[in-house]
Amino acid sequence: MLPWVRLGAVETEDGVELRLMRRGTEFSIMLGANELMNSRLSGSEEALATLATAALAGRPQVKMLIGGLGMGFTLRAALKALDDGARVTVAELMPAVVEWARGPMAEVFGGCLDDPRVTVRQEDVGMVIRAAARSWDAILLDVDNGPEGLTRQGNDALYSAAGLGATWQALRPGGVFTVWSSTPDPAFTRRLKKAGFTVTEVPTRANGKKRGARHMIWVARK
Repeated sequence: MLPWVRLGAVETEDGVELRLMRRGTEFSIMLGANELMNSRLSGSEEALATLATAALAGRPQVKMLIGGLGMGFTLRAALKALDDGARVTVAELMPAVVEWARGPMAEVFGGCLDDPRVTVRQEDVGMVIRAAARSWDAILLDVDNGPEGLTRQGNDALYSAAGLGATWQALRPGGVFTVWSSTPDPAFTRRLKKAGFTVTEVPTRANGKKRGARHMIWVARK
C-alpha cells in the first residue's frame, strides 16, 4: 500500500494543525487526528448542493453562498445544476485551503474555481451572512463537522439561535438553507424551526451509493 505524504499544513486559530495528505490519487484533509474530508467520498457534499438547487428549481439568476470550500464537491455540484445567470460565492476562512485547491488539488477541482459564475472570498462566512439582508437565494453550510463544531470554536455561532436568525434575514423570500453534518442533531432541528424555517432532515451516505458513513443534511426553507 502506498504511504500517505503530507503536502501542506497550517495551524488553525484554535491551535490545531490542519494538513493536506495524499496517497496516490487520493487526497485527505486532516484536523489533528480527525479526517475532515476525503477525495473518494463526495456523495453527501454533492447532496448539499443538489438538494438546495432542487428546492430552487425554476428560480432565475440564483445567488448562492457556500460556506466552506473543502474539496470543491459542493461547488461543482451546484455549478452543474445552476444556469449561466447564477452567481455562486464561496466563503473560505483558511487561505491554505484555497491555495491547496489551486495547487496540489487542482485536478480534483477540475477548473471550477475559474468558472465565471464563481467568486471566492477568504472570509468568515458568518460575516458574509450578516453583511446584508435578503441577499441570497440559497446559503449552504459545510464549514465544520456540523452544529457541534470541531474545526473552530467560532463556528458554533453559525448554528446558534442568533446565527440562524442572521441567516433567516440574509435569505430572500422563499430562500433555502442547507446544512451538512456528520451526525443527526435533534436540538439543531428544533432551533431551525424556532427561527422560522420549514425543515426537512435528509440522511445521506458519504459515497452517494447507499454505502459509507451516514451523514445528515438539513433543508430549511424560509
